[in-house]
Amino acid sequence: MLHVLRDMIEEGAITISVEVSCPSIKNILLLDSEGKRVAVKYFSDDWPTNSSKLAFEKFVFTKTLKTNARTEAEITLLENNIIIYKFAQDLHFFVTGSDDENEIVLASVLQGFFDAVTLLLRNNVDKREALENLDLILLCLDEIVDGGMILETNGPLIAEKVTSHTIDADSSLSEQTLTQAWATAREHLTRTLLK
Repeated sequence: MLHVLRDMIEEGAITISVEVSCPSIKNILLLDSEGKRVAVKYFSDDWPTNSSKLAFEKFVFTKTLKTNARTEAEITLLENNIIIYKFAQDLHFFVTGSDDENEIVLASVLQGFFDAVTLLLRNNVDKREALENLDLILLCLDEIVDGGMILETNGPLIAEKVTSHTIDADSSLSEQTLTQAWATAREHLTRTLLK
């Protein structure tokens, strides 16, 4: 029987279609306690304009505000999107996927992002600290997802990759990226002002 099926497949009488899908993320949002942007990254064309992105952020924030997502992540379905979210002090973390996406995969992305940010901010996860280290958070987002495709979900590994991108102040400016140059300049300015 198997040889008959194999022959039919080889002759083209039977076609087999296998669709492989890779989990994807639509966006990752880090908002403050008022729903304002701290760091966001979109990987989907579902929100083509900045105003539509801001409207989505406000919508998600207002729909999740009254929940208690401080101890563990919560899940909701809004506008055909699965949103996994978690709050820490005055920061709200969100990961959005399509309604057919695996919730466990989305939750692992959220937890990886949260753990990496917690490590990078030295357990001081608040808006002020996040804004002071915005370059590290943006690098963190780049290490987690690229074009919607999930690259890494292990928080400590993400934080390690981000910190390996930082360069010490002794290296020449020509060897630094723009983000690293800004961080170096900020450190020098801070040291100068504190003297």
